[in-house]
Amino acid sequence: MVKLYGFPLSTCTRLVALICKEKNIPYEFIQVDLVKGEQKASSYTAIHPFGQVPYIDDDGFILYESRAIARYLIRKYPNQGTPLIPSDPKANALFEQAASIEAFNFTTFIQPIVYEKLFKPRRGLQTDEERVSVMLAMLQGKMDAYEVILGKQKYLAGDSITLADLSHLALGALFYGLGGAFAEVFDSRPNLLRWWKDISNRPAWLAVKDGP
Repeated sequence: MVKLYGFPLSTCTRLVALICKEKNIPYEFIQVDLVKGEQKASSYTAIHPFGQVPYIDDDGFILYESRAIARYLIRKYPNQGTPLIPSDPKANALFEQAASIEAFNFTTFIQPIVYEKLFKPRRGLQTDEERVSVMLAMLQGKMDAYEVILGKQKYLAGDSITLADLSHLALGALFYGLGGAFAEVFDSRPNLLRWWKDISNRPAWLAVKDGP
């Protein structure tokens, strides 16, 4: 059985758990307490040199970085659960395009907002509202492009769901949950909202959204 080492509130940990659910892969979740700094212990960094979560132990095969883990699990079980990475060269190229969109046109802007509005206050730090405003303004243009893409097809890579779509969920849910102007980014764009409601109501996500 795959052993998933991570933290319940970690968006990257939840992505890996989500893929396990989508692919019907049994896994054992082993908590690494980030609050206590367990990820920085020498015994941990001997396995994960960056001292981050998650990593998996698949019968002795160690792998970290959530996107790499997700691809590995999907490719290891191609005929199990939901097909999430196309094998056809053109379809696969469109998937890789969509994956790049997620990484550089979504996560790049939403991650700093979530960090400033959610994670800094939890640590007793003051939110940099100017940074939030700048990131939010830049995000608007990116989401305009999403609206165009999703007006032509059901998902980011075409009419079948892929890892690229699912990779938005953990961070996107925290962002959308901020409400107000942040939720309005999705709510004001009908194609984007339709897509968001679709992916965020998948049974696999509902099973892990509050922790793996």
